[in-house]
Amino acid sequence: MKLTKIILNNIRSYRNQEVEFPEGSTLLSGDIGSGKTSILLAIEFALFGLQPGQRGSSLLKNGETNGGVLLECEIDGKQIIIERNLKKGGKSISQDYCAITIEGEKREVAVTEIKDKVLELLSYPREFAKKQNLLYKFTVYTPQEEMKQIILEDPEVRINTLRHVFGVDKYKKILENVSILITKLREEKRIKQALTANLEQDNLDLVEKDEELETKHYNLLSVEKELFLKTDERKKIQEEKEEVSKKVEEKNKLNQEIEKTKIMIHNKKEIISTNVKSYKGLEVQIKELKDLKFEESKIAEIEKNLENLKKEKYDFNEDKIDITSKINSLVINNQEIDVTKNKISKIDICPTCLQNVDPYYKANINNKFDSDIISNAKEIDSLAIEKKLINEKIKAVENEISQGEKSIQDLKITKFRIQELAEKQKRLEELKAMNVYLEKDITLLDQHFESLKNVIFGLNKFDQIFESKKRELDNALREERIADIKVAELKKEIEVFSSHIKELKDKILKTEKIQKQLGYISELEIWLSKQFMPVISFIEKNVMVKLKTEFSKLFEEWFSMLVSENFNAKLDDNFTPIIEQQDYEIDYAYLSGGERTAVALAYRLSLNQVINSFLSKIKTRDFVILDEPTDGFSEQQLDKMREVFDQLNVKQLIIVSHEQKMESFVENVIRFKKEEGVSKVYV
Repeated sequence: MKLTKIILNNIRSYRNQEVEFPEGSTLLSGDIGSGKTSILLAIEFALFGLQPGQRGSSLLKNGETNGGVLLECEIDGKQIIIERNLKKGGKSISQDYCAITIEGEKREVAVTEIKDKVLELLSYPREFAKKQNLLYKFTVYTPQEEMKQIILEDPEVRINTLRHVFGVDKYKKILENVSILITKLREEKRIKQALTANLEQDNLDLVEKDEELETKHYNLLSVEKELFLKTDERKKIQEEKEEVSKKVEEKNKLNQEIEKTKIMIHNKKEIISTNVKSYKGLEVQIKELKDLKFEESKIAEIEKNLENLKKEKYDFNEDKIDITSKINSLVINNQEIDVTKNKISKIDICPTCLQNVDPYYKANINNKFDSDIISNAKEIDSLAIEKKLINEKIKAVENEISQGEKSIQDLKITKFRIQELAEKQKRLEELKAMNVYLEKDITLLDQHFESLKNVIFGLNKFDQIFESKKRELDNALREERIADIKVAELKKEIEVFSSHIKELKDKILKTEKIQKQLGYISELEIWLSKQFMPVISFIEKNVMVKLKTEFSKLFEEWFSMLVSENFNAKLDDNFTPIIEQQDYEIDYAYLSGGERTAVALAYRLSLNQVINSFLSKIKTRDFVILDEPTDGFSEQQLDKMREVFDQLNVKQLIIVSHEQKMESFVENVIRFKKEEGVSKVYV
């Protein structure tokens, strides 16, 4: 990785500042508080965002609501641009906008996604994705005070931190996970042992049940044979019953024939009796008809008389209509006179001559009208009397007509009866002849009846035989059903028993499978506990020994380079620096400020080289940042820094220092100053 440029917008003491980074060693120079460390914090923020526990207020310029960092760098020849913005909302400051541009292709991404992408570009192990940037801090940039704090840290905490940085804690995690796995395997082993405890007994039960099932199959054959015999016997009895049933049915049909014959004889006798009654009645009627006398001329005479009577009645009705018309005319005339009288009585002036009408004149006219009304009334009474006489005459004529019509009807009936005489005589002969034939039929039917009785007498014995066969068939059916039930019950029992055997076999198969799994689990448990874990522990121990040896060697070399006095430096098993002078161990607290800085810087540089050597694929191995590495150094120690920089042998080295002497040790210098609270770069 090579850093090329960074742009700060409202970050800490910067308003808007662009800083370009050349290749080689570069010194960020300036007074204390001029903004040098802010550049380093901005670089870390651009790469990894806000760290756990870090607030946005530590980066965003006071009084501003928005700010951001744009970082340009080169990784494996690819041009990378990373942008991160901060935004103030309410009482908190959060990351707002994130984007990454790779070879001109820009993408806006989420905070976590951009960090994952940066770690991928830097080839940092994936386990660092959700943790603090320890790998970056220990290989690229660690504030000097934080490195001193690591040295003073509790040994166990420090060794765990270093184990994490070196990636050695994965062995511990492997051992912990294997221990958990072994515990789980032992639990599973106990469960499977419990599940397989009855396997031997289940096998014995299976053998016993197979033998019992074989016995049941043998019994089934015996019962099925019995059922076959019972069914055959039942069919035989049923056939015999059906033969007898045919005889019984024949007898029943003959009985029905006898009943039909009886009915026919009875019906024929009834017909004979009816015929006898009928022809006796006919004989009486024939005798009566022979005594009747009839004259055809009498009907014509009566019909002529009726015609005259009807004509007379018609004339009377005409007179009646004429009288009624006259009466109605007179009644209407009287009504009109009354209307006229009323009108005249109300007239005072004549409508024709327009003169006053004299009351005397009115009285004369009314008298004339009254006279007419009386005359008309007398005539109406006279006509009513005449009408009454005509009605009486009409009634008398109608009575004569009715009597004449009745006489004609009686004569016609007599004529019809006389005409029926021949038919009645013929009917009489037919009835007598029918009775003769019926008597012959009855004789034949009686003979047939006796014949049927004789045949039925011979078939009566089959009734008892049928009842006997019916009882035998019922018994045979009952025994067949009992045998069939036995077969069904035994089949059901065999089915259930077979199902139990199948379940037992399935259980045994599952148990045997579990037993095999138990063997595998036991072997796996032994292998993990006896072989795998010791190997992992051995590898871990060797790795830590190798790291500690290399780390201690580098630490001793760097420390001896920075401190001119006769000191011996090394690391103990917890990677704690041990400083000795003339075979006496000197406590870190009793070292001078420059010596403590030398210890921290030597530790830092040793750690950097060990990690870069151990994690050879990370892309930050040629990029180092040193923040105030010479705090408390003497002039002599400052002179040693030139040799240190030469020994580092990295492509890009950024040093933050306010020591002017350092400017002669580096290839490039970027100067910073703060004016009116705003940091700037000046040439």
